[in-house]
Amino acid sequence: MAPLFSWGAKESHRGTPVVVKMENPNWSMVELEGPSDEDLIIGGGGEHSSRAGEKRRGKNAKQLTWVLLLKAHKAAGCLASVAPALYVLASAVKRRVASGRTDEDADSGGRENENPTVKSRFYSFIKVFLWLSVALLCFEIAAYLKGWHLGSPSLQLEFYLLWSPSFGVKDFFDWLYSRWVLVRVEYLAPPLQFLANVCIILFIIQSFDRLLLCLGCFWIRFKKIKPIPKDAPLDLESGEKGYFPMVLVQIPMCNEKEVYQQSIAAVCNLDWPKSKLLIQVLDDSDDPTTQLLIKEEVQKWQHEGANIFYRHRVIRDGYKAGNLKSAMNCSYVKDYEFVAIFDADFQPTPDFLKRTVPHFKDNEELALVQARWSFVNKDENLLTRLQNINLSFHFEVEQQVNGIFINFFGFNGTAGVWRIKALNDAGGWLERTTVEDMDIAVRAYLHGWKFIFLNDVEVRHTVNAHEPLLLSFLCQCELPESYEAYRKQQHRWHSGPMQLFRLCLPDIIRAKISIWKKFNMIFLFFLLRKLILPFYSFTLFCIILPMTMFVPEAELPFWVVCYIPATMSFLNILPAPRAFPFIVPYLLFENTMSVTKFNAMISGLFQLGSAYEWVVTKKSGRSSEGDLVSLIEKGPKPQRGSSEPDLEEMKEEMRRQEQKAAKKKKHNRIYMKELALAFLLLTAATRSLLSAQGIHFYFLLFQGISFLLVGLDLIGEQVD
Repeated sequence: MAPLFSWGAKESHRGTPVVVKMENPNWSMVELEGPSDEDLIIGGGGEHSSRAGEKRRGKNAKQLTWVLLLKAHKAAGCLASVAPALYVLASAVKRRVASGRTDEDADSGGRENENPTVKSRFYSFIKVFLWLSVALLCFEIAAYLKGWHLGSPSLQLEFYLLWSPSFGVKDFFDWLYSRWVLVRVEYLAPPLQFLANVCIILFIIQSFDRLLLCLGCFWIRFKKIKPIPKDAPLDLESGEKGYFPMVLVQIPMCNEKEVYQQSIAAVCNLDWPKSKLLIQVLDDSDDPTTQLLIKEEVQKWQHEGANIFYRHRVIRDGYKAGNLKSAMNCSYVKDYEFVAIFDADFQPTPDFLKRTVPHFKDNEELALVQARWSFVNKDENLLTRLQNINLSFHFEVEQQVNGIFINFFGFNGTAGVWRIKALNDAGGWLERTTVEDMDIAVRAYLHGWKFIFLNDVEVRHTVNAHEPLLLSFLCQCELPESYEAYRKQQHRWHSGPMQLFRLCLPDIIRAKISIWKKFNMIFLFFLLRKLILPFYSFTLFCIILPMTMFVPEAELPFWVVCYIPATMSFLNILPAPRAFPFIVPYLLFENTMSVTKFNAMISGLFQLGSAYEWVVTKKSGRSSEGDLVSLIEKGPKPQRGSSEPDLEEMKEEMRRQEQKAAKKKKHNRIYMKELALAFLLLTAATRSLLSAQGIHFYFLLFQGISFLLVGLDLIGEQVD
């Protein structure tokens, strides 16, 4: 199609008519015609030529007018959508405030079981900075109204002279402000600048480590390096002999009625000789209805010929670690060589064991084969999208690079196959921390065992109950969709490693491994990636940066606020390129989560608060019905445990549970720590605006808004 017009062109040519339809019904449809034959007549210098030129200019002006009008109409439509969005946001804020439910309120199972004293100390620490910043802002505004240019070097000299006896004291405010300038120059700025420099050094070291991991991942892709099994099992139907050792499969669960059916069905459909496969459903549920449903599901699969058993502990101590330890004490476990573990929301593909177990063949030093996770609800809301960015980097970069170059990484607790001999050699499952998976991995590594991570995973799926679920990945699971569930999960994930570090440090020092392996374990694995990262994120961006607005003698370079965070966010988002439009929300959200991670890290390091509490991450079971329907439509005969009557029973049970839950109204919470930090950052942004600090103002403003949205629980699942 030829262009409508060409500015600055020497010649005109015939174009194609274009119909511009305005969305406003009061406007009419206008046809913008291309130039006619008369428009093509050039030269002659006569009257006809001049009239043609005027006509051509008139048409071009008319076309330009309508195009500009069309663009103005589109811009007006975008601006018109801003008002409803702000109204919806204001309504949500009003509902949050009216509900009055904060994270400090106690309800049945809804709050973290933290020591109130410890909880209030951390909150009080943040509030002190908030009220101090508000008072200083009022002080600085008064100085600004007097015409003083805040933070300029000449101001410091001016106030030194004001305070000196030769000039005397003009008034009380002048004297008080001059004293404040002297105090911040002499006493506040030096320690604040020192702490800022320390955090900057830690930031640079951690960023350098992140860069090396990304380069290692690039090298793996460039060289196409991946673990290759020595002898893969052959197809059972061919009758040819393959490598099929005895495998035990464990499914630990606790009150997870939303997801138990598809996980049991997926494990029972594993393509492995039945005589060499045993499935344990380890149910720690304290709800009798859930226990009965899971037990009936196991019995259905037993009738279909699956070698599956149901276990329920009478004494439910030790959370997941205690559950796994109890199951491993069964007498028949000694007949099995490997154990595969799947949480209740994980569904392996039928060829999972065929793609993992062969790596153990003729590799007696191998203890663990870990598969990468994929997520059925990664595009559900903004919260799940941001989680997917983090976990994609964790698996594809951290886990893969560490697995290839040093044969060690933290076990993820599920979607992995262990050599039972390695588990026993490391001391078995222990209940001493809330990260029993990382605990057993560290102890096995200290005993000389090696790990393999499999990253060759592709994800294709739909979550539509009317379409089959297409799976071509090793293991799928579910991300927390609410901020409350995600917050509790992150608290456990960041307090547990600090507990483990306290317990394992003497063992690491005494272990008979190389100095490099000890350095990697202590400095890189624990200190840099588990302790330093949440420490400097919270301290540098949530405390030091706002305080430098009120103590301008201590400065943070703009490259610390802008360039390095942007670069690190870009590197983090590389494994999930489709999430690139969310790079700015990701950067802001990671800093927002630093308050939870820092609190958890301190709790775990000093054994405070809820460091030893295990909270099962809430599952929505979003893909449950779709999985069952796909299993029904998959073959000519109904799949075991997922017939039409069973599906109807499940729906009826779900409706009853929803009606029961509706009687107890749920609320989105208000998180006081995040709100306090939001007002602290917005106060600092106002002070930055007075002193005309460009990049610092924008960073503080948007970071404060992100804390505000999270504090009001406006990210993730919304409860009406």
